[in-house]
Amino acid sequence: MRARPITTAIAVIVLGIAIAAFAVIWRPAIDPIERPAPESFDKGLVARGAELAAIGNCSVCHTAPRGQPFAGGLPLPTPFGTIYSTNITPDPDTGIGRWSEAAFTRAMREGLDREGRHLYPAFPYDHFTHVTDEDNRALYAFFMTREPVKAEAPQNGLPFPLNIRAMVAGWKLLYFRPGPLEPDATKDTAWNRGAYLVEGLGHCGACHTPRNLLGAEKSGDAYAGGEAEGWHAYALDANSPAPVPWDVEALHAYLRQGWHPLHGVARGPMAPVTANLASVPDADVQAIATYVASLMGETAPERRQRGEKAMTAARVEAPGLKPASADSQAVPPFKASADQGAMIYAAACASCHEGGRAPPFGGLNLHLSSAMNASTPDNVINVVLQGVPALGGERGAIMPAFNGAMTDGQLAALLGYLRSTFSEQPAWTDVESHIREAREGARVVSSYATHTGGNAPTSGAQRGSTW
Repeated sequence: MRARPITTAIAVIVLGIAIAAFAVIWRPAIDPIERPAPESFDKGLVARGAELAAIGNCSVCHTAPRGQPFAGGLPLPTPFGTIYSTNITPDPDTGIGRWSEAAFTRAMREGLDREGRHLYPAFPYDHFTHVTDEDNRALYAFFMTREPVKAEAPQNGLPFPLNIRAMVAGWKLLYFRPGPLEPDATKDTAWNRGAYLVEGLGHCGACHTPRNLLGAEKSGDAYAGGEAEGWHAYALDANSPAPVPWDVEALHAYLRQGWHPLHGVARGPMAPVTANLASVPDADVQAIATYVASLMGETAPERRQRGEKAMTAARVEAPGLKPASADSQAVPPFKASADQGAMIYAAACASCHEGGRAPPFGGLNLHLSSAMNASTPDNVINVVLQGVPALGGERGAIMPAFNGAMTDGQLAALLGYLRSTFSEQPAWTDVESHIREAREGARVVSSYATHTGGNAPTSGAQRGSTW
């Protein structure tokens, strides 16, 4: 007789768990609408939406190679499988043409599509949840006035049970904290604006923060460095590997024009970020720089001394940034060495990187390179193998690719020489496996052209290849 109450209690608990799980997983659909006429949207609102979409870098993820802008289909490799970006043009059948503003805002705020299905967090709604109603309205106006493109995204390549979207509800319970970002009353307007853009629409932490085994950002290690598209996204905190410490002015110039004379040009996934930021109001770029500089904190005296030492080695006087003397522009005479890496550097690299031609159209002196001081050789490997592709129709930095010109052993020798010569860091370990991962596709590396004109590019950020 005592077993019956126990069985009843268990049944009630199970039923309660099932009801709670259903309440978490299930979300209602939002009724479809007829696409509003493009002319029904205020032109100023659409223009503001274009600026916000540029800050959010929306075109890059939602445009496939050789595809139509915002039509989706870009494969996004993750540790769990491949996710394809969705079509966010106003096509009624394959895009968001039947989405109301409420449906759009819910996707941004809660990570749910119009039908109520949970979106995979490759769409960074954990950041977009901070976007205000006003800015969501402007974004909606911008996307609903784009040219509709009929393009169905391929099926995601995720294994069971990750291919069941209801599983995302559990991830959200663990890691998703929806809601607005509260301003900090102790900070000024520029800092708070920067925090809103960086933590929200700019979703900078999505790349620059390491992730745990379930793909969530490690909140305790915010901006400590992460991985994106086969590239290492450098730490934006006090552990930044930049030899010369960043400051607000340097960050602003780099973000605005895609390069800085003491930090080089934007490469990899950072290249389209800076290309897009060239088209937004300067005050927003300044605010982003202000906030990011605050993440790095005050520069310690010993850190500043290391920066001065790097500038001396690179033969530059100070930010602004001319060589210390005309004589110092000449390439130092190469000293005969049995070191294979040194000989490769002298033959393939020194003429640009020590030729005295300033960035962005000359190579950065590698004493100033963050990549040489980073914890992983991946970025150096990427840029040596694939170079910096030319920017069609625009001014831009360029570097030849050496993928077909160097063996794995030669590249490893070069990396060893670069690390020991241009940094004071210990040698990278297991360099050969990093090279194989890049060459054999175990680490999928995206390539982008770098816009360095300082103005908005006429043709947008250009993707090179993915290999």
